[in-house]
Amino acid sequence: MVRLIIVGLLAAILSACAHTELKPGEGYVDVEGGKVWYRVVGSGGATPLLLLHGGPGAPSNYLRPLEQIAVDRPVIFYDQLGAGRSPAPADNSLWNMGRFVKELTQVRAALGLTDVHILGHSWGSMLAMDYMLTEPEGVKSLTLASPALNVDRWIEDAKELLKTLPADTQAVIERHELAGTTDAPEYQDAVMAYYKLYLSRSDPWHPDLLSTFAGFNADLYGYMWGPSEFTATGTLQHYNREADLPKLRVPVLFTAGRFDEATPRTVQHFQSLVPGAKIRIFENSAHITMLDEPETYAEAIRAFLNSVDGAD
Repeated sequence: MVRLIIVGLLAAILSACAHTELKPGEGYVDVEGGKVWYRVVGSGGATPLLLLHGGPGAPSNYLRPLEQIAVDRPVIFYDQLGAGRSPAPADNSLWNMGRFVKELTQVRAALGLTDVHILGHSWGSMLAMDYMLTEPEGVKSLTLASPALNVDRWIEDAKELLKTLPADTQAVIERHELAGTTDAPEYQDAVMAYYKLYLSRSDPWHPDLLSTFAGFNADLYGYMWGPSEFTATGTLQHYNREADLPKLRVPVLFTAGRFDEATPRTVQHFQSLVPGAKIRIFENSAHITMLDEPETYAEAIRAFLNSVDGAD
């Protein structure tokens, strides 16, 4: 009996120390097709949190408020291949879901993330979901933040949100999308009116969101998604993982803003498909909830992660 207790204690210690080599700092990880930039913040003893940014093509700058969680645990940011500080590949065909899933696996292995919590925001929720379908070991929890898990449903919601814009703004958007002139300044101005309602409610926009746009890869976004948040024409346009949501077997938290493109109604529907999943709606936020309500959002994620760790 004493031997069993000692073995159990040693196992617990080894598990807790599985990420002791993970030091604060930044660097690059070699992945299929190139290399990706990463940054580790914090060195607390709890299970690390790995962040999957949105886009596709938006760097991780806007996720910075989640640094607050580093008081408990390491928080890992990385820019996916072609986004921000991660150079774009010469071959656009590398921008596909299978390779991004493999990239996530390679990042996790390179950083020694034996045990890990994962948070995927927007497009990052798609990546997180497909990664979980590979049945990876050591994932302690999953946060699906403002998720896009059924593109048809996303577009339906977007069409309803577009109706809240002035009629002339709607007409500009419709005219340029029909003409295929979505690079026109008039179209971009109309899209910005939508974004200021449903992307981020902050006024003015936070510097971390502005720097995200500065490092944004529009080619990657267009290739996989399309010309705007409410028009999907790329390789993800038929994406739908609703039927797979019941397969999730880890603690899951869904989050969304009250004014989110990922509408609360849709996110609540996704939650209903995952046994035991939790949900948190942020009343003063749009899609970039972590910048619209930074302290409240970070504290909610922190509480969820600590509750999962406490249940182990």
